[in-house]
Amino acid sequence: MPSARRLLTLGVELFLVLVVVSLLAGQFLGQPVLLSYVETGSMAPTMEPGDGFVAVPSAVAGEVEEGDVITFRAEEIQGGGLTTHRVVGETERGYVTRGDANPFTDQDGDEPPVKEAQIVAKALQVGGTVVVIPNLGTVVVGVQDVISGAQRWIAATLGTRSLLGPQGLTYLLLAGSALAYVLDLVLGDDRSKGRERSRSRDDGVSTRLVMVALALLVVSTATAAMVVPAGTQEFGVVSAEFDSEQPTTIRQGESSTVPYAVPNAGLVPVHVYFDSSDGVAVDPEHVYVGSRGEGRVDLTLTAPPETGYYRYFLTEYRYLAVLPEPVVVALYRVHPWLPIVVIDALLGGTMYLVGMAVVGTGRVRSHSRDGPSTLRRLANRFG
Repeated sequence: MPSARRLLTLGVELFLVLVVVSLLAGQFLGQPVLLSYVETGSMAPTMEPGDGFVAVPSAVAGEVEEGDVITFRAEEIQGGGLTTHRVVGETERGYVTRGDANPFTDQDGDEPPVKEAQIVAKALQVGGTVVVIPNLGTVVVGVQDVISGAQRWIAATLGTRSLLGPQGLTYLLLAGSALAYVLDLVLGDDRSKGRERSRSRDDGVSTRLVMVALALLVVSTATAAMVVPAGTQEFGVVSAEFDSEQPTTIRQGESSTVPYAVPNAGLVPVHVYFDSSDGVAVDPEHVYVGSRGEGRVDLTLTAPPETGYYRYFLTEYRYLAVLPEPVVVALYRVHPWLPIVVIDALLGGTMYLVGMAVVGTGRVRSHSRDGPSTLRRLANRFG
């Protein structure tokens, strides 16, 4: 039975791994995953460069209010991209934001008012104060640089680009975990099985933990496949007094229909659902896209009666087609994130149960004191 100290150590290690993985995943996916951090001093003194914070997804964070610190997809700030600033006001066209260290609002510059569809997360606040994790981002940037460098080296050595990016990282983690486990099984010292079995109560890692790790890798891969290609697309529509050949320049009060491609580069078919802002109609609102295929829907953009430039948004939700379509529809109607949770649970749970059925219970043996290491046994066998 592991001691309380050992359990505490494992808990701390697991927490640190979760923190790093969450931040790295957020960088790869282009949106915060549980945790995020600021890179500039625009939010000082609330958050200094490199400080982290707990990022509550916009889908569950509730209504945005004045005083909230939000992460949104900026259009103009530092060339566009994710920006974390405080909401200081609201207009009919969106939210007014400002960095705590900035003397002027973002909208006093070139940044348009922030729409709901642009907000990806809200910083957790307790008693009106942002929960800050000092220097968290600094550590993550260093880890990310090391991982990216290792990916580039492996990809160049093997001559393939498939090992780059978040999908490539998942392949490498899965391959490394599987290889380590297979080597331990193949190169195990058969003559010491009896002694190792007697020590299994105190030494080694539970196979349950190994299967949990593999299940988490499957879940991360599935989540990336559903989240990365999806997201929100913006359409700039000009309501004009004249007709135009440009599909997004529309006579005031009239409509224009444009095709919208829905590609699927993965091997697993997907169900794709759409949620649009006012002025955008999607037909059909759901499309099934097969393996490495492409679907197509029609977007009808309607110009307001008043002339001017307007921003419309189309949000795309993707789900791996591992559940019957009626089930996906029912879950989607409850909340767009619910199908992802159920699909991840199904895939992760299946991976864990199948793995336990094949491998069985017990512990992966450790040879640090009573036998040669896996590396040494590998050298002895092939040397």
